[in-house]
Amino acid sequence: MQDLSDYAPRRLPGEATLVGRMVRVEPYDEDRHGAGLAEAVAGPGNLTTWQYMPRGPYPDKSRFVEEFGTWVTGDNWNSYVIVDKASDTVTGTASYMRQRPANGSIEIGAVAFSHTLRRSTHATEAIFLMASHVFEDLGYRRFEWKCHNENAASKRAAERFGFLYEGIFRNDMVMKGKNRDTAWYAMTDDDWPAIKAGFVAWLSPSNFDANGQQKASLEALRASR
Repeated sequence: MQDLSDYAPRRLPGEATLVGRMVRVEPYDEDRHGAGLAEAVAGPGNLTTWQYMPRGPYPDKSRFVEEFGTWVTGDNWNSYVIVDKASDTVTGTASYMRQRPANGSIEIGAVAFSHTLRRSTHATEAIFLMASHVFEDLGYRRFEWKCHNENAASKRAAERFGFLYEGIFRNDMVMKGKNRDTAWYAMTDDDWPAIKAGFVAWLSPSNFDANGQQKASLEALRASR
């Protein structure tokens, strides 16, 4: 059994800007990012973004800005926005949640991507940067992903990014007047070296052809490590 007698609580995230080749992942600031984030994930064109989340949808963009700030503060999240470096445009958000620094465990959640960010190399780089920050900069032991068990797209994304399925918490929430069973996924510091190697190989420009199509999948590259 691993000896953790000298283990010390880890620092919370929320201060550093995470910079990749394609995106910056910046701590959310309402004055700087509120309107841009609302444009990316709120409004009539983004109602389905909130289908499986406890809050939303947000047809009114100004209401979204107000409420997002309230739940970030009230739920004690460290929320980030994803900024496209080429256009300097906010394209989505993800938050560090269920933060348990004494145990070295933290969750990524409230993931809301614009239509352009979904299933893109930029989205993959953003998740990679947030995972790297947790394990390498802050020294956490566990990184979690949870979603509504009916949210097939989120479950596929978790598995693609390297989170391992850990089971279903049945009758976990009453959400929007209905039951929510929650699917739990996680990666640990022991998993991270192989997961990181897969991300690095997949994100390399050499993994894409002249039309921007991947040559090898993220899952295949991770498995080869």
